[in-house]
Amino acid sequence: MTADGAGAKRSAITLTPGSRVRVRSAGPDDKAIVSTGSFRGLVSIGGDNVLAIELDGTDPPSPDVPTTGGEKGRIRLVPISALLAIDIVEAAKAEEEKRSEPAQSPGYFR
Repeated sequence: MTADGAGAKRSAITLTPGSRVRVRSAGPDDKAIVSTGSFRGLVSIGGDNVLAIELDGTDPPSPDVPTTGGEKGRIRLVPISALLAIDIVEAAKAEEEKRSEPAQSPGYFR
């Protein structure tokens, strides 16, 4: 194995709810909108999928979007078709699915 990590096995990249992300998406007049915060999940609106991002208030204010206070806590929905880039700042661990065994009903043989 070399010092640059060549040959090291890497885990699959997954975007999990709770991960801190920085998303660049298409905005007006060929300008990008930067959204920084916590990834909340995918939402379907009218058959289109969008990313839901809970903003953390660290984005620079945009002159095109008037604000009336902080953006912190606001949920921004970004259409998949408008995505330019997603930076995963800090990945959250995926919660393991909790699968419970179905209750055994008393059958013919006990």
